[in-house]
Amino acid sequence: MPPRGSRGPLPPLLLVAALAACVAQASEITFELPDNAKQCFYEEIAQGTKCTLEFQVITGGHYDVDCRLEDPDGVVLYKEMKKQYDSFTFTASRNGTYKFCFSNEFSTFTHKTVYFDFQVGEDPPLFPSENRVTALTQMESACVSIHEALKSVIDYQTHFRLREAQGRSRAEDLNTRVAYWSIGEAIILLVVSIGQVFLLKSFFSDKRTTTTRVGS
Repeated sequence: MPPRGSRGPLPPLLLVAALAACVAQASEITFELPDNAKQCFYEEIAQGTKCTLEFQVITGGHYDVDCRLEDPDGVVLYKEMKKQYDSFTFTASRNGTYKFCFSNEFSTFTHKTVYFDFQVGEDPPLFPSENRVTALTQMESACVSIHEALKSVIDYQTHFRLREAQGRSRAEDLNTRVAYWSIGEAIILLVVSIGQVFLLKSFFSDKRTTTTRVGS
């Protein structure tokens, strides 16, 4: 057992628990937004808390949506129209319930799939002594570096999954359009072929002539 007041290496299980317990407090939701619809979400936020709202339209129409963020007094903090994706960071000016809404009311027949990530506050330190003046041990510094690298990996994976889902949606939409276009071309080709057959047949058909005798 190391002397009291000194820092020994963390056990493996404690290290894993520390990394798992320090996940950012955030809400990540993917939801369906029908046409002519509006969906709102609410979050209790304390004064002075730094928050970040990030959203992206995955499928539907022109991949755009209206977004609006309000504080507890109804003051608009953020408002954008027909945005495909965006990110907004703010600091809560007072305690209360903050509301952010996504609107697809401008669309009449296309529904959207929207992803958003609403992060409230910052990550707590991995170790109680991380914010102090004292230096971290080599093991603690390695844990902090691994934690930051894992957060970056999670962010990259999330963005890659969103891009993959958006690309798949566009590919399926393009495939459907190509299929409909091919069917339309086939029908047009069939109609033109039948019309040409009847037209050529009319050129070679026998025309009967009638003669009239006039008596003297």
